[in-house]
Amino acid sequence: MFAKLKRLLFGPPLPSARQTHERLPKFLALPVFSSDAVSSVAYGPEEVLIGIAIVGGAAWAVSWPIGICIAALIAIVSISYRQTIHAYPQGGGSYTVAKENLGTLWGLIAAASLLTDYVLTVAVSIAAGIQALIAVYPSLDANRTEWCVIAVAIVAFANLRGLRESGALFAPPTYLFIICLYTLIITGLFKYFTGVLTAKIVPDSYHLPTMDPLSLFIVLRAFSSGCSALTGIEAIANGIPAFKPPESRNAATTMTMMAVILATLVLGISFLAHVYHALPGAFISEHHLTDIPNYQILKDQTLVAQLADHIFGRRWFYKLTQIATMAILILAANTAFQDFPRLSAILAKDRFAPRQLANIGDRLVFANGMIVLSAVAILLLVVFRGTTTRLIPLYAVGVFVSFTLSQFGMAVRQRRLKEKNWQIANAISIFGGCVTMVVAAVIAISKFMIGAWIAVVLITVLVLMFRKIHQHYIELADQLRITEPQAPPPIKSTAIVLVPGIHKGILTALQYARTLSHDCRALYIEIDPSETPLVRDRWEKFGLGVPLLILESPYRSVIGPTLAYLEEAKKERPDYIVTVVLPEFVPRKWWHKLLHNQTGIVLKVALMLQRDIVVTNVRYYLEK
Repeated sequence: MFAKLKRLLFGPPLPSARQTHERLPKFLALPVFSSDAVSSVAYGPEEVLIGIAIVGGAAWAVSWPIGICIAALIAIVSISYRQTIHAYPQGGGSYTVAKENLGTLWGLIAAASLLTDYVLTVAVSIAAGIQALIAVYPSLDANRTEWCVIAVAIVAFANLRGLRESGALFAPPTYLFIICLYTLIITGLFKYFTGVLTAKIVPDSYHLPTMDPLSLFIVLRAFSSGCSALTGIEAIANGIPAFKPPESRNAATTMTMMAVILATLVLGISFLAHVYHALPGAFISEHHLTDIPNYQILKDQTLVAQLADHIFGRRWFYKLTQIATMAILILAANTAFQDFPRLSAILAKDRFAPRQLANIGDRLVFANGMIVLSAVAILLLVVFRGTTTRLIPLYAVGVFVSFTLSQFGMAVRQRRLKEKNWQIANAISIFGGCVTMVVAAVIAISKFMIGAWIAVVLITVLVLMFRKIHQHYIELADQLRITEPQAPPPIKSTAIVLVPGIHKGILTALQYARTLSHDCRALYIEIDPSETPLVRDRWEKFGLGVPLLILESPYRSVIGPTLAYLEEAKKERPDYIVTVVLPEFVPRKWWHKLLHNQTGIVLKVALMLQRDIVVTNVRYYLEK
C-alpha cells in the first residue's frame, strides 16, 4: 500500500541510465540554480535602505552608491566562481576548494557555513514570499506560520519528484519575475528621465527623522545587509554535475547570465529607490513613523511593492509583480533543495556526514538530504513564526564565510599551479576574498547580538559533528579491516524460542530452532498463573520434545524476565551465541494488526540493544 501511494505521489522509480537525461539544459538550469540569487533582489536593496534610513534624509543619497558597490561585488565573486567551475568540474564548490587548498578543517568550515546558509535560504525565502503575498492579501497574516510550512512542503514535494520535473515547474515563475522587474525598472527610468513621473513615494516635504549620525560603521552595516543579494551565487559551482554536457562550459555560461541579471536588477531597483525616495514598510512600522504621508499603505509594503505601486498604480501589473515576487521568493528555496542534498552527499562520501545522505532515491535525487533540509527549515519557521526580520540577522554570515574560503583557496591553487595568466586570476581571487571577509566580519559583529550568534554557533557545532562522524567511520574501518586471511572460529549457538502461547506458528518456530542447535529451549513468561497448567499440558502434547522453562512475572512484564534469563544463558555457556527465535503470525489485512498486542516488536527493540544475542523472526502467514 505504501509503495503504491509513493509511486502515485512521486512517480515511478527511474533507472540509473536515465541520470544523464535528467540533467538540465541552460534555460532550465538558470531558474533552478539562480532563483535564490535573483530572488534576493526583492530584499537585498530593501535591507540597504532599512540599514541606512536611520541617518535621515541622507539615506537616499548614500543608498545608490552602496547599490553600485554591491553590483561590483557580484561581478567579482561571479568571476571568481567561474574560475572554480573550470577548476573543479566535479562540483562541491567552496567545500572542495577549501579542503584541497587550505586543509580539511577549512573545508569543513566552508561546508558547515554553506549548509547553514541553505537552511536559512529556505526559511528566509519562504517567509519573504509569504510576506509579499500578505502585502496583497493582509488577511493571511493571521496564519503566517502555517502558510510558510505549506510552502516548504510544496517545494519539497516538487523536488522529490525529480530534478527535471522541478526545473520545468519552477522555470516560468522565475522568468516571470525577471520580466516583471525589468519592466518595472525600464518604465521607472523612462518616467523619471522624461519627467512623466516626478512625485516621490516619501515627498520632499516630509522630514525623515535622524536617529543616528552618518558614520562609516552604519554604511558598512547597510552594505553588509544589502550583500544578502549575493546569497545563492555559489549554487551553480556546487551543482555542476546537474548540467548537461559539457558541464563546466554550460555552468560557466549560466553563471555569467545569472551575474548579469542579478547585477542589473540590483542597480535598477537601487536607483529607483534612490530617485523616488522609497522607504520600506518594515522600517516605517518598526520606528512608528505614523506621520509619514500614506502611512496606512506604505507600512505594509516591501520596497518592490512600493515602486510597482508608485510607477504603475494599483492596477493589474502591481498585483502581477507581487505574485511573481511571492513565487520567486518561495521558489528561491528550490536552489537550496538542489545544493544542500548535493553537498551533503559529497560530505557523506568523504565520511563526514551520515552515509544515508549519499543515497540516490527512486527519482534520481538525494531524497534524504531534501527531507532533512525540509525538517530543519520548518523548525526554524515555526520557532521564528515565519517573520523575515527575525530570520535575516541569521542569514548571510555562512555564505560570506564560504565565499571567503573559496576565493582564498583558489588563490592558493593559482599560485601553486601558475597556469596561463594566473597573476590576473590570483589578484581577482585575493581581492574578492578580502572584500567578502570584511563583509562576513561586519555581518557577524553588527548582527551578533540580534541573531548572528546563532549562525556562528550552528557552524561550530556542525564542524564538530563532522569531525566526530569522520572519527567514527575511521574507527569502524579499522575494526572491520581484515589484515590477513584467517579462518573464523566455529560458531556454537543456544536457540531459545519465546513462547507467547501454543499455536501453529510456534510449531514452525520450534522446527526452525532445532535446526540451529542441539541446545534448543523454549521460554514462557507467566503473566496469568491460571493459564499456566493449560500451557504446560499443551506443550507436552505439541512441544516436539523441546524443554519448556516457565518464568513467573509478578509485575506482568515480559521484557524484564526475558532479558534476565538471556543473561543467565550467556553466562552458562560464555563461548556460545544465544539465538532468540520470535514466533510471529502475520495477519492478512493491515487493520487486523491493530487488534493484537505488539509484544514481539517491543521485544525485538529491547533485544537489539543486547550484546551477543541474535534475534530471528519466524513468521506464520494467516490466510483469512
